[in-house]
Amino acid sequence: MPPIIHHLADVQSSQIGESTRIWQFCVVLPNAKIGAHCNICSHVFIENDVVVGDRVTIKCGVQLWDGIRIYDEVFIGPNVTFTNDPFPRSQQRPEAVSITTVHHGASIGANATLLPGITIGRGALIAAGAVVTRDVPAYAIVKGNPARISGYTQGQLAPLPPTQVAEVPSAHMQGVDFVRLTKASDLRGELLAVELAKQIPFTVLRMFYVMNVPSHHVRGEHSHKLCHQLLVCLQGSVTVTADNGFEREEWVLDHPDVGLHILPMTWAGQYRYTGNAVLAVFASHCYDPSDYIRDYEEYLKIVRNETKNV
Repeated sequence: MPPIIHHLADVQSSQIGESTRIWQFCVVLPNAKIGAHCNICSHVFIENDVVVGDRVTIKCGVQLWDGIRIYDEVFIGPNVTFTNDPFPRSQQRPEAVSITTVHHGASIGANATLLPGITIGRGALIAAGAVVTRDVPAYAIVKGNPARISGYTQGQLAPLPPTQVAEVPSAHMQGVDFVRLTKASDLRGELLAVELAKQIPFTVLRMFYVMNVPSHHVRGEHSHKLCHQLLVCLQGSVTVTADNGFEREEWVLDHPDVGLHILPMTWAGQYRYTGNAVLAVFASHCYDPSDYIRDYEEYLKIVRNETKNV
């Protein structure tokens, strides 16, 4: 079915996908590319260097400037503002086009404002009225001004059991598991012991600590190709998300005798640090930048292709 274009719309592009509907008073410039089965509501302006994927909904009052890339199944709410120049001046165009990317399945609420050149991750949710000043990780929920992560759209928060519970919590997804460490308590205080060869399921070559993290900041958000990691929250609490490309889970680490083992090729990140949180990380490899995968879309391509080839 050909695109359905209202007679009061000014659509100059011939690159419009099948069954896409463009309503009245829209302006689409000649080089814009719009996919199939989209719904472009009234009073939307789309500039030349813009690519819109399939099954995208763009509500009224949105302007898409040069350099914006919208992937499939994105929702853009009424009057969302995409900015295109960090230092705007009258009758002066920016020297270079900033590429703003909204990945597959993300949703942006009404009246949100996005600064130029940022990336909105797959499945992310931008709350109405949020002012987004930096990249948003995949599946993150952000709100406020400036926008900060308040949660994730997939996975239920799963607090760990009280320390006296003997069983170590279990992870339902592949790519992570839990390890019980040794903790002794008496009137003199508490002692945490880690027997590296017995309790950690890999040889430890590196250890580091993360502390003094503002609670709204996100750490991690990457995968390792070869490196194993064991995360232990020595003080306070930290929320950890993990993703194997098909499943996502989320836990609160708040007991120093429970470690979360993150296997290679598992995407993980940490957020919601309490003010006093101290996170210890045991690693199987020394620091090697080439061992990191920092782009979630690249990570998905790798793990899903590997799975298909098995």
